[in-house]
Amino acid sequence: MVIGDTPPGGQIELKPHAYDPVASPELFDGVLARRAVAFFIDLFIIAVPIIGASVFILIFGLFTFGFGWLLFWPLSPGALIWALLYYGFTFGSEASATIGMRVMDLEMRTWYGAPCYFVLGAVHAIAFYLTVSALTPLVLLVGLFNARQRLLHDLLLGTVVINNDRRAAILRHG
Repeated sequence: MVIGDTPPGGQIELKPHAYDPVASPELFDGVLARRAVAFFIDLFIIAVPIIGASVFILIFGLFTFGFGWLLFWPLSPGALIWALLYYGFTFGSEASATIGMRVMDLEMRTWYGAPCYFVLGAVHAIAFYLTVSALTPLVLLVGLFNARQRLLHDLLLGTVVINNDRRAAILRHG
């Protein structure tokens, strides 16, 4: 179908939500708390190389009589690129989850059930940091008021974070 064409009958078919919290509550059990822990794991993974580079630049600057400190200038854009690559590649992986999310047995999917991909992962990180920066961390309370425990940036991008199959099976039979 070409953009602008409408299917026979004049209606466009929308995909239904793939994850129903009433039919499959094990997919959403404890997601918000474990998602918060996963965020701090990911923050640590992202921060360690940046801190290491900062220490290197600091010491290098001492040996070069201050000229090495000019490397602090590209550090911020480099940190941003590193974070976007981290989120893009980890969300775009087969697990559809960051390393922190894998540790916490979580995965991100689109609302219709497809796995995440690189661009969606990078944009998800941007949307998260923009919404939290602009609207304060209180914006994260949105997850407490919807059945799928989606946060504001999840709603904006059409994503949902669920327990992975292994954890869901344990909760289903445990």
